[in-house]
Amino acid sequence: MKVKSLHRVKPHTQVRLSHFPTADTGHYQGQKHAPAELALHCQRLDALQALLAAGNQHALLVVLQGMDTGGKDGTIRHIFSGVNPQGCTVSSFKVPTPLEARHDFLWRVHAAVPPKGVIGIFNRSHYEDVLVVRVHKQISGKEAHRRMEEIVDWEEMLAANGVTILKFFLHISYEEQTRRLAARLDDPSRQWKISESDFAERKLWPDYQLAYEDVLSRIFR
Repeated sequence: MKVKSLHRVKPHTQVRLSHFPTADTGHYQGQKHAPAELALHCQRLDALQALLAAGNQHALLVVLQGMDTGGKDGTIRHIFSGVNPQGCTVSSFKVPTPLEARHDFLWRVHAAVPPKGVIGIFNRSHYEDVLVVRVHKQISGKEAHRRMEEIVDWEEMLAANGVTILKFFLHISYEEQTRRLAARLDDPSRQWKISESDFAERKLWPDYQLAYEDVLSRIFR
């Protein structure tokens, strides 16, 4: 499937995140101009989901990655508000459990792949195992690159079996993350979403940017 987008990473591209503006709104002049078009897209998604379920021949996997406060939860809440929740699955991937750690790193992810006729959403994903563990020096760069090759092979296998994979990197700036964290601190109803690890990870921002650039440069053939 070919997707036309100015933001699509083409195969064999050396990605530099600094070349992608984080405040780009595309053809929208502001947030107030988006809701009407979003409603139309939701109607279209609803119709297409019905066809997906009726055909029962293909599955859709949407992968969301990004830095903390990047907007993964909000994306799921807003974009998928127009589809039937009975035909969707949402999976989040945090620190592996003892059982998961005893298996290969793709084991827990493969189990969460949506079946035919279903839309699956990954809130974080298998890419955590070539990002977080690498930044924290739990695996080497060589091991990370080996895992990336496994990821590409695994995703190609899924595609050959009827799973369409759409991957999105939610790109924000360090300054925007600062603003969003401050907003959470100021809002009692959202303070539960903040932990000490959020601030510890911020200190590793440059390392994460390099790791993401490497991943985005290697995962497309």
